[in-house]
Amino acid sequence: MSIENVLSVDSELLRPISQTLDLLARGAVTSRSLVDGCLRAIADPEGEGARTFTRVYANSARGTAEEIDLRRSVGEACGSLAGLPISIKDLFDVAGETTLSGSTVLADAACATVDSTVVSRLRRAGAVLIGRTNMTEFAYSGLGLNPHYGTPKNPYDRATGRIPGGSSSGAAVSVSDGMAAAAVGSDTGGSIRIPAALCGLTGFKPTARRVSMEGVLPLSPTLDSIGVIAPTVACCALVDAVLADDAVTPLPPRTLSGMRFGVLQGYILDGMEEAVALAFQAALSALSKAGAKVEDLHFESLDRIPWANQFAAPEAFAWHRALLAMHGERYDPHVAIRIRHGAGVYACDYLDLFTLRAEMLREAARTFEGFDAILLPTVPCIAPAIATLEASDDAYFDANGAVLRNPSLFNYLDGCALSIPCHRPGEAPVGLMVAGLGNWDKRILSVGATIEATLLQQGCVIFS
Repeated sequence: MSIENVLSVDSELLRPISQTLDLLARGAVTSRSLVDGCLRAIADPEGEGARTFTRVYANSARGTAEEIDLRRSVGEACGSLAGLPISIKDLFDVAGETTLSGSTVLADAACATVDSTVVSRLRRAGAVLIGRTNMTEFAYSGLGLNPHYGTPKNPYDRATGRIPGGSSSGAAVSVSDGMAAAAVGSDTGGSIRIPAALCGLTGFKPTARRVSMEGVLPLSPTLDSIGVIAPTVACCALVDAVLADDAVTPLPPRTLSGMRFGVLQGYILDGMEEAVALAFQAALSALSKAGAKVEDLHFESLDRIPWANQFAAPEAFAWHRALLAMHGERYDPHVAIRIRHGAGVYACDYLDLFTLRAEMLREAARTFEGFDAILLPTVPCIAPAIATLEASDDAYFDANGAVLRNPSLFNYLDGCALSIPCHRPGEAPVGLMVAGLGNWDKRILSVGATIEATLLQQGCVIFS
């Protein structure tokens, strides 16, 4: 069974991007028809569009799509994403607009004078920007709740109303609901991989330095990275190449036979809900049956990382302190309290964090040497109900800590990581993290695509 067949659902966008681009190239569909489909999905009063987007580029998207269709009709060469509707998270500068980052406190701030590097590269590749997606205010939570613009509901179990994951909440739902072919977001502690895992999508967090942060509203410059949420690994690889200004090349075909995977042991396996534990073990079994060597892996300093990974709060406070002093009451209280934790960090302690991190990176390089990838559950739970988290601060912070725990490890280790769906049809979405160290990006994407195909053949994965 091919992934192309598994992903054939009602939305003509919810298919591998390569398929959509081929249809565009052959004239079987037009960019304008894709954009119109996205805009219908966004405007559907029964859907999640109003909570998924903070701004919709309806007129400019139609105009760009028509221009690309015309250029293609006369045989003009177009970019690698030409005509493809893409959503962008609400923290990328777009010339002439104020970047709000899921907040209201920046409403009166000056407009950006130029596009962020990410937006510029998307435009150059011919992508059609469909709109800005909702997010946790200032990207500071892994849950995706937003009291200012609402919280888009996870595509799984809409009757209950579950979180989409964050902070790239609208990014994931824009793809799951056919409002965009792919979404570009940010990941400081899991903000791409968490919503991808909880919504049954694929998410890729590259090595941070791979994609320019110029024109992106920061959370933690030490940890921030820019990545993609899309239907498949190959989709993520294609958009990632554009974002990184890299050559767009197909992922090389590989076989799992002889590959060596380290299954990280320790607290990252604690507290798994039954659905996650079953899906994770089924995925590992499928990889073993396909000929991969799946081994337990112990990282000696793992237990030190949670208290060593303290960059976000002081770096966020440095950026927000003036705004908090003037408009603190307008922040999401859950976000404000976390930023204010950075106020009490001494400069000497902050600088010591970098020395400790360098030591950890050296140890990780020694420990992970010889493995093709490191495997772990993306998050230990399925998506909790929105109402439960809104009703209790304790429930909110407990859930936030749980979903950030595993993915934040590879931000701290300056690595790259995929989250790939590993649940069975009809089950709650669960993500398998396929991770590696810095600059392992192309290896992780190639290995991830091979894992994805194997899980599909074993019946362990389907878009839901």
